[in-house]
Amino acid sequence: MKVKGDDPTDTTTAGRRREQRGWVWYDVANSVFPTSVITVFLSLYLTSIAENAAKADSALNGANPCAGDNAFDHCDVTFLGLQFPAGSLWGYLLSAATVIQVLVLPIMGAIADRTQNKKKMLGTFAFTGSAATVALAAVEGTNWKLGILLFVIANICYGASVVVYYAFLPEIATPDERDAVSSRGWAFGYLGGGVALAIQLGITLSADSLGITSGDAARIAFVISGIWWAGFTFIPLTRLTEHRSPHGREHGASVISAGFKELGATLRNAKSFPLTLAFLGTYLIYTDGIATVANVSAQYGSVELKFEQQTLITVILIVQFVAFIGGVLHGFVAKRVGAKKTILGSLVVWIAVITAAFFVQAGDEMQFYLVAAGIGIVLGGTNALSRSLFSQMVPPGREAQYFSLYEVGERSTSWLGPLVFAGVGQATGSLRPAILALIIFFVAGFVLLIFVPVRRAIKAVGNPEPTLV
Repeated sequence: MKVKGDDPTDTTTAGRRREQRGWVWYDVANSVFPTSVITVFLSLYLTSIAENAAKADSALNGANPCAGDNAFDHCDVTFLGLQFPAGSLWGYLLSAATVIQVLVLPIMGAIADRTQNKKKMLGTFAFTGSAATVALAAVEGTNWKLGILLFVIANICYGASVVVYYAFLPEIATPDERDAVSSRGWAFGYLGGGVALAIQLGITLSADSLGITSGDAARIAFVISGIWWAGFTFIPLTRLTEHRSPHGREHGASVISAGFKELGATLRNAKSFPLTLAFLGTYLIYTDGIATVANVSAQYGSVELKFEQQTLITVILIVQFVAFIGGVLHGFVAKRVGAKKTILGSLVVWIAVITAAFFVQAGDEMQFYLVAAGIGIVLGGTNALSRSLFSQMVPPGREAQYFSLYEVGERSTSWLGPLVFAGVGQATGSLRPAILALIIFFVAGFVLLIFVPVRRAIKAVGNPEPTLV
């Protein structure tokens, strides 16, 4: 017997709900990569592998050996003719990987729109990225260059899969449904990432009793992350369907050249939608603040507040699980007052939380945990509603390309927040005024967002207006 919702042409409420439930699971699937791999495990692990290589090279060449555990003292490695300290590897790698994504993601978005084969592309990117993540477990000893290659592959696939994934949102949800669907996806993404991270940290903290080294625990974390990513990807792939016809009839390699043409046409036409670009510019300002707070919170807790690693791990888990509640809460509020007002309120909370972080006393864990909970409440929800609101302002049929610009823009501007944080910290000799300085991103975002006429932006691209925005 055929179940309603299994037919790809089913546009009933039941059919949409089925796709929406499947779509949410890709947030669960992919969240493990930025959370566990990028934020927690790979940075320290790859640095240690590079340091091992530097020690081996210095011993072989009779040079000064690395001093102690300092990956910056005589621990130089060479890559593509460039020599730099092993301790700088991760920062340079993140920068290079970001540049590569900036070059690759727009054309991937154009190809997705051109072929309208988003489901196949989502699976291809997700499974390739997850395989590269599992393969990181083979990085050991001194083969840090293999780690670079695998990470770049996984990072490209992660970014490309997210672009295609976001492009499904306008197809599977009506304007009035998108805030709730997007918020639910972001919420469950944090929940999934938190569960995976809790398992991995449990193995790491129990390494001695399990008879394994910390390096073994990191490699196990890579395997778990890759399997998690691939395993949960099967759920959206069984639920999502293609909703639009291809823009062209190209096949094989010709799709790439057609994708460049598609992207060129989109970029030329983008100036016809200045309000969409205005919202995107505003988003890029406050999301830079969000990303910076998330990325420097551990450093702030360690250097300025003098907390041990155990406390910092607890904070990471608090943020992950509270972010689930925050994502659901944002969807609930947006349903009653609209996405724009909810985002504005969220930015006010960000300002309050950062102010509170400035006053946290060194060594006071409870104050630090409360600030972490505050970050969790707004962390996922702000971005989730921004995602759904932006989807309303995208011309139909161009979703993947505009979301590639969304992702590329986010990565291209992500250097400004860390620069402000580092510059103020250096100038003042303290990270307290540095963390407080990040308020400027949220204040600017709040003021600019007030003046973005969201309804006019939605109407300008020809999309139906939601009841509340």
